Amino acid sequence: MIRFFDILFSFLGIVLLSPVFLCLYVGICLESRGGGFYSQLRVGRNGKDFYVYKFRSMRMGADKQGLITVGGRDSRITRVGYFIRKYKLDELPQLFNVLKGDMSLVGPRPEVRKYVELYTEAQKKVLSVRPGITDYASIEYVDENAILGRAKDADKVYVEQILPDKIRYNMKYIEHRSVKEYFKIIYLTIWSIVR
Repeated sequence: MIRFFDILFSFLGIVLLSPVFLCLYVGICLESRGGGFYSQLRVGRNGKDFYVYKFRSMRMGADKQGLITVGGRDSRITRVGYFIRKYKLDELPQLFNVLKGDMSLVGPRPEVRKYVELYTEAQKKVLSVRPGITDYASIEYVDENAILGRAKDADKVYVEQILPDKIRYNMKYIEHRSVKEYFKIIYLTIWSIVR
């Protein structure tokens, strides 16, 4: 049933938001060299790699300087990039990932392989479901970039504090996974962004 809602909502989202997609794409391309989309290899269900789609919020090649962005002091992020990240608009192209079946609207955020390799056996349970655009961890860590921006060693803080905590929130959804929980998280995500 969840897959049905994923297909329905992602298709409707792509159709209804196509003017927004076009405006964001043009705005990104006008501000900095390169295309408006960005794809990155992430780890999905059952540990399989897939490319997650986003609107590009950083300068071309910026990901080669590190995988973690650190809020207001990350010079790699463009002006348009700050705006689309603030309102989570950079995540909109993941509706295509949902339509394809790589992702769900709700589920643990997909990680890069570097961090998945650090999972304990118990933590690997997050790989038993489709990764999602939003979940409890996304809501709780809506200001993750700001937290990392205040850290002296952003990678260390992410690995030792944020990542284990996010996985605990992931488990909350996995252990109570249902259509009711699915809609609850979508509602809480919208409320969090609006607030």
